Amino acid sequence: MVWLLVIIVLIAVNLRAALTGVGSLLPRIEDSTGLSSTWTGLLSTLPLLTFAATSPLVGRTAHRYGAPPTLVVSLAVLAAGLVMRSLPGVFFLFAGTVVIAAAIAYGNVLLPSVIKRTVPENRIGQATALYVTTMGLLAALSSGVSVPLAEHLPGGWRTALGIWVVFAVLAVLALAIWLPRYRRTGPMAAPPAARARVPWRSPLAWQVSVFMGLQSLGFYTMIAWLPSILHDHGVGEAAAGWQLFLFQMVGMVSSSALPILARRVKDQRIQAAAGSVIVALGYVLLAVAPQLAVVSSLLIGLGGGACLVLALSFQGQRAADPEQAAALASMAQSVGYLVAAAGPLLLGTLRDLTGSWTLPLLLLVALTLTQAAVGARAGRDLHL
Repeated sequence: MVWLLVIIVLIAVNLRAALTGVGSLLPRIEDSTGLSSTWTGLLSTLPLLTFAATSPLVGRTAHRYGAPPTLVVSLAVLAAGLVMRSLPGVFFLFAGTVVIAAAIAYGNVLLPSVIKRTVPENRIGQATALYVTTMGLLAALSSGVSVPLAEHLPGGWRTALGIWVVFAVLAVLALAIWLPRYRRTGPMAAPPAARARVPWRSPLAWQVSVFMGLQSLGFYTMIAWLPSILHDHGVGEAAAGWQLFLFQMVGMVSSSALPILARRVKDQRIQAAAGSVIVALGYVLLAVAPQLAVVSSLLIGLGGGACLVLALSFQGQRAADPEQAAALASMAQSVGYLVAAAGPLLLGTLRDLTGSWTLPLLLLVALTLTQAAVGARAGRDLHL
C-alpha cells in the first residue's frame, strides 16, 4: 500500500507542474521567439483543447492494454514531450506542448480508475486528496520557481520548462517496478471486464462533467489572468506573482483538508454548493474591492480547492465499478476541459472590449453560481 501511495504521488507530480510554469515565462518566450500575445495566448489554451480531444480515447486504450501499462507509456511520452518542448524552434515549442498535454490527459483520466481499482472504498476520498494536494503543491511551486530557474540555468526558459522530465522518469521507473506485482495480485489477474460505454445519456454523468468543467474554467482563468487583474489595479508584477502562488497554496490546503473533515459524509451536495459560493464571493470582492485582493485570493483558493477534489472524487464515487469510473472520467474530463478552454479566451476578449475586468469577473460570478447548482445535483449519493 505504501508503494502504491508513492506511485500516486509521483504520477500526481506530473499532472500539472509541466504546464503551470509556462504562464510566468510567457514574457520571456515572447521576447525570445518573437511570438505575438495572440500566439502565446494560444500556447496557454492549447493544453486544455488537447485534454478535451484526447480524453475520449483513454478508456478504449486502457481497456485494451490495461490502465497501469497505459500509464507507464503515457508518462514515457510525457518525458519525450518535455524534451521536445525544450528544443530550439517554435515548432517544437507547440508540438511538445501538445504531446505533453495528451500524455497528461491520459494520467488525469486513468489515475481515478486505478485508485478505484486498488484503494479501499472508504479511502478513495483520501487517496484523491493525496494526489490533488501533490498536484497543487507542485503546480504552485512550478509557477513560483520557473522564472528563477530560467535566470540561473543554462538554456534559460527552455531548460526551466524541461527540468520536469526528472519527475516523469521517476514515475515511469516506480510504475515499472510495481506493475509485475499488480499483475500477480491485483484485479488484472481476473478476466477483464467489458469496457463500460461513455455515459453520454446519463443526467448524473452530465452533472459531474459540467461541475468538472466550470471549476476547471475558474482555475485556469485565474492561472492565466489573476496577475494581470492585480497589475491593472496597481499591484507590482512580483507581488502579483506571489498572489498567484497564494491562490494555489490555499487551494492545495483546502483540497487536502476536505476529505479529512468530511470523510464519513457520502452525500456531498452541501460541500459542492458551499465551495462554489465561496469562490463566487471571492470574484465579487475582486471586482468591487480590488484593494482586498489578498482576501479574494484566499476565498477563491479555499472554495476552488474543495471543488477540485470534489470534481475528481465524483468521477470515482458516482461510478459502480472501475470500468465505469474510467468511462465517467473520460467524459467528465473531455467535456470539462472543453468548457475550461473557453474561460481564458473569453475573459481576455471581454477585457479588451470593455477596457475593464469588472464584466469578466461578474461573468465568473454567474458561472460559479451555476456551478453551485450543478454541484448540488452531482454531489448526491448515487451511482450511474
